[in-house]
Amino acid sequence: MTEKQELQRQIGGVGAVMLGLGSILGTGVFVSIGIGTGVAGSNIIWAIAIAAAVAICNGLSSAQLAAVHPVSGGTYEYGYRWLSPRMGFAAGWLFLCAKSASAATAALGLSGYLASLFGQRAIGNEGLSYAGNVWGGITLLVCITGVVLIGIRRTTRVNTVIVCLTLVSLTVLVIAGFGVKGDFNFVRTPEPKEVVQSGQQNDSWYALFSAAALMFVAYTGYGRIATMGEEVVDPKKIIPRAMVITLAIAMLVYVSVAWVGIATIGTVGLSDATGKWAAPLFRVAESTGMRWVVVLVGVGGITAMLGVMLNLILGLSRVVLAMARRSDLPNSLAAIDRRGVPLRATLAVAAVIGALVLIGDVKLAWSFSATTVLIYYALTNLCAIRVDSAERIFPVGFAWLGLLGCCGLVMFIPWQMLVAVVSLIALGMLIRWLRESIGNDP
Repeated sequence: MTEKQELQRQIGGVGAVMLGLGSILGTGVFVSIGIGTGVAGSNIIWAIAIAAAVAICNGLSSAQLAAVHPVSGGTYEYGYRWLSPRMGFAAGWLFLCAKSASAATAALGLSGYLASLFGQRAIGNEGLSYAGNVWGGITLLVCITGVVLIGIRRTTRVNTVIVCLTLVSLTVLVIAGFGVKGDFNFVRTPEPKEVVQSGQQNDSWYALFSAAALMFVAYTGYGRIATMGEEVVDPKKIIPRAMVITLAIAMLVYVSVAWVGIATIGTVGLSDATGKWAAPLFRVAESTGMRWVVVLVGVGGITAMLGVMLNLILGLSRVVLAMARRSDLPNSLAAIDRRGVPLRATLAVAAVIGALVLIGDVKLAWSFSATTVLIYYALTNLCAIRVDSAERIFPVGFAWLGLLGCCGLVMFIPWQMLVAVVSLIALGMLIRWLRESIGNDP
């Protein structure tokens, strides 16, 4: 194996946008809209808008940082440069935890859409069998890891095809959904029976912002563009532009799909389809009465989740690579083979995701990811606030708004999840301290 010190710059403007969309238009639209609807009911539209506003501020902060410091590792590297080594490590640790959970959600969602497409539907309240969904997710994870290992140029091409197929399927679903008789007044208050059936007080402010916190994760795929900064051509120009374009497209898609989903099968239908099958949009497609739309959406869900898994494994492996370079993780994970692929880091990431897939619960994995990623992007904004004025591309006010948005939304996360994440951060710090202590021994 040939060692290389740096990754090659091979990703252009279109490729960067496609990487962002490939990370966003997957679990976020095909699974998390159903999760958020179970919390906020028809107010999910407003939750999507709130999450988008926070994501835009965070996206500009990430673009600012990636433009002036274009290296692999994202906020892990930014934290080291603008905050402190411990804060940088915390950011990297949080990213690995959050996005590994997101990748596990994608694997389970992908398994759900595959099962739905081929007729293995839920029976009663049991849904897909635990073993079937989990082992389907594991098998698909192995296949996607193999694609990532062929090299970034080929991987980017595969991702572009996946994103195009996903966009086509979602566009068809929205157009077909408008042809179904339904209530398109998305600002209405949920009907009493919806609130009772879903078990949530959907019209409360707490539910609205809780859903916004969950939906924020659905936008954070734009960070993949920054995480891959070391491989982007002309990063100061391409990264900011690609992030803005990616977020604008994503927000339009989310609002359109959520609107049609509520109008066709209702909030309870979306939530139930997520819990039972992990495939809510498949149920929306069935409501159109057109088999070809059902098949197309099923295929779109599969390609979307494939894209998310592909991009998450790419991003996670680059953060592992950056942390290994600084000895925050074993140095052996910093090896890059002759194809320019961090082989060991990629395999390590796949192993962690596989362990999380064994949990088999998409809602739990997504809630954990939401908590972790909000704290991670709060650190991103802290870094962006400290960028020198001479290097600043965007007004510092966006970074302050992003910081306030992340800190505000994290207050609407269940306290049990916050405790779990804080405990995980403490565990990471302990591991780092032990590694430093062993390394300093004579």
